[in-house]
Amino acid sequence: MSRLSAILLLATTAVYASVAPAHESHTEKPPRNKWYQEDDHPVHALFKRGPVGDGIIYPAVGTPEWSAGFPPTTADTTMLPKTWVDALNAAALAGKIPDIPQSTATNGLDPVYPTGYDPSSPTVCSSTAKCVTPGDVWDAPPGVVALSFDDGPLPASDQLYQFLASKSEHVTHFFIGTNILLYPEQFKTAFETNQDDIAVHTWTHPYMTTNSNLQVLAELGWSMELIHNSTGGRIPKYWRPPYGDCDMRVRAIAKEVFGLTTVIWNQDTDDWTLSEPVPLTTPEKIQQQMTQWLTGPKTPGLVILEHELSDLSVKSFMDAYPMMVSNGWKRLSLVQMDAGSAYQNAWNSTSKVNPANVGDLAVKPPALPSAKPTASLAKLPASPLPSSAKPASSNKPLGNQKSGATHFSAASLALSGITAAIVAAALGIIMS
Repeated sequence: MSRLSAILLLATTAVYASVAPAHESHTEKPPRNKWYQEDDHPVHALFKRGPVGDGIIYPAVGTPEWSAGFPPTTADTTMLPKTWVDALNAAALAGKIPDIPQSTATNGLDPVYPTGYDPSSPTVCSSTAKCVTPGDVWDAPPGVVALSFDDGPLPASDQLYQFLASKSEHVTHFFIGTNILLYPEQFKTAFETNQDDIAVHTWTHPYMTTNSNLQVLAELGWSMELIHNSTGGRIPKYWRPPYGDCDMRVRAIAKEVFGLTTVIWNQDTDDWTLSEPVPLTTPEKIQQQMTQWLTGPKTPGLVILEHELSDLSVKSFMDAYPMMVSNGWKRLSLVQMDAGSAYQNAWNSTSKVNPANVGDLAVKPPALPSAKPTASLAKLPASPLPSSAKPASSNKPLGNQKSGATHFSAASLALSGITAAIVAAALGIIMS
């Protein structure tokens, strides 16, 4: 880790440590009208800045007004805000979105690309094939264990949140959009009570490389907008692809359109299977793995894939926690570990929010579908959506079915922080 990275990491730790119970003091805050993305980044058009303060009264989380207009099950592409589609088309026209065909995935097996597209090649660079792209997060700095959890919020989240609060630990939650709709009280506990970081885990938890460009846009966009409307206007900065399934096309849409940083992992417990009819692991095996990782070398640091999916998966973390402490691991939320801001327009859950509004919409998406967006530039060659990627019914929370843990090994990575910008004029929107 460079001297600069170390300084940033220490500074970020100090910021979080200084949060007072009254939700007040921070030793560092972003400047009043400065975003973490450059001024010409397209995210400013999608979540537009205003002159003073956020200036919006958002519906209370959990109310009918709050959930109105959001697709309850599938990530609907027929009612996408025009600004999102315009941004996608502009990025495609500018050559920022690689023309990689959709993969196919059946029966929970790894996604497969058409003949001629090598998943390990720099062109495709599938994270399932262990291909690491600079800018993605795989490892933590030496001696750091980055705390994060996937698939929430869910009923099992309650005991996790109580445990974290009792230990004064902050974590990053990669939330599924439809689960936020189903469990708003757990969401409020994570964000408002525990003051944790909220990140994106898509709307319905599909294999993302099997989706068309528009479907990728919808999976990310609806999740970002719901989080935005539920956190006082904060715009997520990080996302983790379900099953770790990402490639250069999906990664580019996340970064170029929405300004998102892709997060993978370097260790996996398979804790998601503990609640399956036929588990692939046991609590005892997970404890053995945790013992090996937490008593072993501290380089690189640990980014462990863990889930708030079931009581058993949560207990696996709680059982391993004492080892993190006794073996001297520095425990940081994944966002703190990355030594940056938790959100694109706010330092964390308690700092000031820079003015933000979603595109051409007032507060929430339209209650009724608007005219279908023109998506000729956003559309890739047709490929059927596999059954394994279909969302669950509206009354059933979504979660992992296959994590892909065996595909990921520790890979040291120098985070580049490079953000490619699309000229604002290409979006046809005047920035405020």
